[in-house]
Amino acid sequence: MIKLFRVDHRLLHGQVAVSWYGAVGADCILIANDDVPKDPIRKASIKMAKPSGSKLVMQSIDRSIESLNSGITDKYHLMIIVESINDAYRIISKMNNKPKVLNLGGTKETSETRILAPSVNTNSKDEKQLKELIEQGVKVEVQQVSTSSIKVVKETDLSAE
Repeated sequence: MIKLFRVDHRLLHGQVAVSWYGAVGADCILIANDDVPKDPIRKASIKMAKPSGSKLVMQSIDRSIESLNSGITDKYHLMIIVESINDAYRIISKMNNKPKVLNLGGTKETSETRILAPSVNTNSKDEKQLKELIEQGVKVEVQQVSTSSIKVVKETDLSAE
């Protein structure tokens, strides 16, 4: 059961570990990222941020899709964290049981992005993918921590064609 599907370019850090993990009642964290499983330094830093008593899995995007669709994750109250909107889109587009909500926590600012909400920067590709997810029935929300207010992203908020 997916308790939280979050985009956060910092992946697992104190804010996620402290605020979200307990608030959503998760018992397993899936870091779905193509680089982390191959990077011992990033893996080590993520392991240090892991909440005590939690299960932590770090897998590539494709392996994460396989795990989610196989049913092996069904026994967990799962918190999925990805680094980018594109990673979330790649996973959700191929999931058998799509999450009801996608939480946008933080995305990197670049010269090609605009501010969609505080800490959430999007480019035209991100916005096109978010529109598609909304059309598929996924509610897209911006919420930094579990106690902060929720901004629901609507198609009209997105400028992509």
